[in-house]
Amino acid sequence: MRNSTSNFTPQRGRPQLYSAAAFAAISALTLSACGGGDQDDIDAEEVLDDAGMGAMEDFSAGDTFVATEPVNFSLLYRDHPNYPLQNDWRFLTYLEEEHNVTLSPENAPLSDWEERRSLVIGAGDAPDFIPVVYPGDETQFIAGGALLPISDYLEFMPNLTEKIETWDLQTDFDALYQDDGSFYILPGIHEAPSHQYSIAVRGDIWDELGYDDPETWDEFAEQLRGVQEEYPDMVPYSDRWTLDATLNIAAPNFDTAAGWGLGDGMYYDEDADEFIFGPTSDEYRDLLEYFGGLVEEGLLDSESITQDDDQAIQKFASGQSAAIGANDQEVLAYRTSIEEVGDEDMEVRMIRVPEGPAGDNVAGGQLESGMVLSSNVAEEDYFVALLQFLDWLYYSDEGLEYAKWGIEGETFERDGDTRVLDENIDINDLNPGASESLNVDYGFHNGVFMPAHGSSVDLVQSMLREEVVDFRESMADKEILPVAPARPLDELERETASITEQSIIDSVQTATAQFITGSRSFDEWDAYVSEIEGQGLADYVELQNEAYERAQEEIGGIEEDVEN
Repeated sequence: MRNSTSNFTPQRGRPQLYSAAAFAAISALTLSACGGGDQDDIDAEEVLDDAGMGAMEDFSAGDTFVATEPVNFSLLYRDHPNYPLQNDWRFLTYLEEEHNVTLSPENAPLSDWEERRSLVIGAGDAPDFIPVVYPGDETQFIAGGALLPISDYLEFMPNLTEKIETWDLQTDFDALYQDDGSFYILPGIHEAPSHQYSIAVRGDIWDELGYDDPETWDEFAEQLRGVQEEYPDMVPYSDRWTLDATLNIAAPNFDTAAGWGLGDGMYYDEDADEFIFGPTSDEYRDLLEYFGGLVEEGLLDSESITQDDDQAIQKFASGQSAAIGANDQEVLAYRTSIEEVGDEDMEVRMIRVPEGPAGDNVAGGQLESGMVLSSNVAEEDYFVALLQFLDWLYYSDEGLEYAKWGIEGETFERDGDTRVLDENIDINDLNPGASESLNVDYGFHNGVFMPAHGSSVDLVQSMLREEVVDFRESMADKEILPVAPARPLDELERETASITEQSIIDSVQTATAQFITGSRSFDEWDAYVSEIEGQGLADYVELQNEAYERAQEEIGGIEEDVEN
């Protein structure tokens, strides 16, 4: 059996190989086939006449967007405490001066972000656009009509449509379509899959014991045993993020999905050409048995499932553990914590994600958190200008560089093909000790406006430390699992599925923690499966596969029409 899934919804699986022309035709024809609006009914000239205030008449990929008259766009702004919003940020003032665009943020603190976002959308008075929305998060708001079916208006977004073709994003975007034939999110995009998470180890201990990066998860366990033998007072591995990040990166190597990648539990079985419920599979059990075995041997701290992040970091920084879940930014935080509480000779490095019994795999997909638009914005006289601006900022090479690096001549200069940050400005330790910060003081390098850290490989790597580039290059030869086929549910099906999904996913998460920590024996696995099945699992899986089969029939018919 060969399964595929994802870090986020949509899930991974067998790719759909269309030509660019066929994809465009399928996207349009799907609207009619699924009973939604027909893109042919959207007259671009009419939309420009009705809602073209400030819009550029001939806006093409690569053009700099400058509104033909001043425009003001509102957004729900996720306010991060590490770089709180300032109205005089150069990011904002430059847009006003050079692009005729004023952004009016409606502030929502990070701690209250998801609740505030849901309230604003649910009330029907959302601002023009809402960034920091992951694919799948939007589905709960579609039935109420609060979100714009953005796929109807891609004609006004030439940079995005060009990158869909040149970056081979067709399959990813196809999976965004809902049952009504539209999609409602503008995702962040990557030119290539981005690998950020793995496990950080005490490099000094690994070097002392003569260990290289483990090639397999079994070899990683052997290395932890060596650490345990040499340092009996230390727990070799104490994880954070309730182990969910590590389960997510490990799962593709066990032919399943788990942790942050669990989603709704559905997992595409490529061999059988159907979706199964992953958490009741033998492969999911193998994954849990591996980590449960680490706990049983005392190699993995059982508190990894329950402790908060600060506790895990404290254990690692103070020398109580020798391995912890990490990403390329958190490694810096670990080093800072070590300087405060640990031994200055302690070293930290990230290991390449090991391969497992299912192979040397990594979840595919090139989408990132993006944005949704209020359905009301289609009635605004600046609607087309907004689409052009968003297309420029989030999808053009120029806009992506602007969001990440700022303004050439002010925040950075060029040395040949290399961008060099002003010496008085720091970000990511490029200029340690500099008096100003690119995000705190200027508003650039901000997750609200830079969802994919630059999107292109060049921009993504332009601020990375050498060790991070090395890590990502080490991951590049893994087999990338393709994106799963779409299985959009209609409104009634979503309501039906959500009730069962909440119940069974809660049960899965509880049982997962129990099996790993040892509070539930794997001798009870069959009983666990029966418990999940008793919550309506068969009907839930059948519903998902009916949606998948329906989508395949529609796409098959459209492909035939395109060929003819």
